[in-house]
Amino acid sequence: MVPRIAMLSFSNFGSARHPESKKVRAAVAQINELRPDFEIDGEMQADTAVNTELLKAQYPFSTLTRAANVLIFPNLASANASYKLLVQIGGAEVIIPILLGMKHAVHFIQRGSTVEDVVNLVTLAAVDAQARSKET
Repeated sequence: MVPRIAMLSFSNFGSARHPESKKVRAAVAQINELRPDFEIDGEMQADTAVNTELLKAQYPFSTLTRAANVLIFPNLASANASYKLLVQIGGAEVIIPILLGMKHAVHFIQRGSTVEDVVNLVTLAAVDAQARSKET
């Protein structure tokens, strides 16, 4: 699966001039500079990110070829609220929250996790350990 990454905000491509949306645009620019091979765009609202027709009709300049399959939230509060709603209302399957950007591997399990959650976490931790062992 090729990731199509949407950096989420309450604004669509500058529709609201605000320090938070500006921060998301700056992050997209930095990622494009560091990894021009990534298909990433933003800042955009969640409905824009997951609806190809809306994205192409309203924002034909977007670099996303189709609806995003990876959503990056602007902060922990919005990410947590969104994934909990997707599970409870939409019936989504959540693999496990993932913490990125740490120098060393960090894996955590939430209170109330199922056996499937534990298995998913162990699987991710094993893949992470393999990847990190190849780096050293």
